[in-house]
Amino acid sequence: MGNRLSKIYTRTGDKGETGLSGNRRVPKDHPRIEAIGEVDTLNSQLGLLLAELADGQPQWPGLGEVIEVLEPCQHRLFDLGGELAMPEYQVLEQPEIERLEAAIDLWNDELGPLKNFILPGGSRLVAQAHVCRSAARSAERRAQTLNGEEPLRAELLAYLNRLSDLLFVAARLIARREGVEEVLWQAASKP
Repeated sequence: MGNRLSKIYTRTGDKGETGLSGNRRVPKDHPRIEAIGEVDTLNSQLGLLLAELADGQPQWPGLGEVIEVLEPCQHRLFDLGGELAMPEYQVLEQPEIERLEAAIDLWNDELGPLKNFILPGGSRLVAQAHVCRSAARSAERRAQTLNGEEPLRAELLAYLNRLSDLLFVAARLIARREGVEEVLWQAASKP
């Protein structure tokens, strides 16, 4: 990797712009920066989930498998953010999307079909997995907005979509491995 940050503040963004690769400057609310920010938020939320999963692993050893699948996602999200900042940096490829799909399929086989809508809750871990899922959807929406203005590689968009699916299934699997009931949606009674 090239240059490392030796000074955290530069004062170059104080007037509402930030730099991208090739010395390109854009407003901090540019769709590209919005997408980068949402990917960063997702990565931070995923980091919290992984830390909480590690804390829970002694009590629920089955969480180790969830950690193994999700840990690489933090690195790939950093890659994805890197490509958003520097479009020439293209390392996220189809095999990583296929890795997520394989985990989704494996976990869904264990869980069985979903018979009702579920709500984020049941345990702190389940709720945090749903926070990550919703952050992934938000990152995907921001990436799609950017894609409408400046086309992105299909792999980036597919990865975010598949990651949100994986996180939904992970939330369900965490509930199962913790032995907690999923919170099922109860429709309001009609008057």
